[in-house]
Amino acid sequence: MVQQGYTYAVGRRKSAVAEIRLYEDSGPIVVGERIMEEAFPYSIWQQIINEPFTVTSTQGRYRVVAKVKGGGINGQAGALRHGIARESGRAACRERV
Repeated sequence: MVQQGYTYAVGRRKSAVAEIRLYEDSGPIVVGERIMEEAFPYSIWQQIINEPFTVTSTQGRYRVVAKVKGGGINGQAGALRHGIARESGRAACRERV
């Protein structure tokens, strides 16, 4: 079995904490064991989570697997955004070098 490499980051917002694994292949954003659209049904939450990919023009380039704990759903969406932004920024820097 081939293990895929991933990078790891932690995002925080209010009292919510998100542990992010960012894989370098395309795929859905999975939160817990649900896809993002099921875990965050409103489009504003989905926009918040996808914002780092939109800003860096990397939509569809990465697959995200995340665990989120604590806080409300708005704080959880913000924590996911923070973790994705931290790690996608690092990944973009590595690609430029």
